[in-house]
Amino acid sequence: MKASVTELPFNNFLNIQPASNAEHLLQLPSGSQYLNHLGTVHAAAQLALAEASSGEFLLRHFASADDLFSVVRRVEAKFRKPANGSIVSTASAAPEALARLDAELSSKCRSVISIAVEIYDELGAHTLSATFEWFIQRGKRI
Repeated sequence: MKASVTELPFNNFLNIQPASNAEHLLQLPSGSQYLNHLGTVHAAAQLALAEASSGEFLLRHFASADDLFSVVRRVEAKFRKPANGSIVSTASAAPEALARLDAELSSKCRSVISIAVEIYDELGAHTLSATFEWFIQRGKRI
């Protein structure tokens, strides 16, 4: 199991990094390669950071579960404001959802969980809210 989703080739290619402060999870630095036709951070760049953040949240929850296989099944996203400069993320899941996840993985070896992700730009603007539904299975790959 990877220590961080930042080690995955696609996330590394995008230069997704651990956040530089403790209140955020991951960050995407500013750069012209991330801009859209309006000069703001492209929707795809924001979604890539959000998806990586949901995976990082799960990776940190499980710590050393090498026998887990997980895939995103569904995404719901709302773009709130244009993003400027570098962007950072937070991610969370309801405590009862995490407890259910752990219980179902123990009893059924599979479960589904939704991870909420928020993206903010360098000025503090809340630019994206997204929910990623993950399917997680213990043992064999699908």
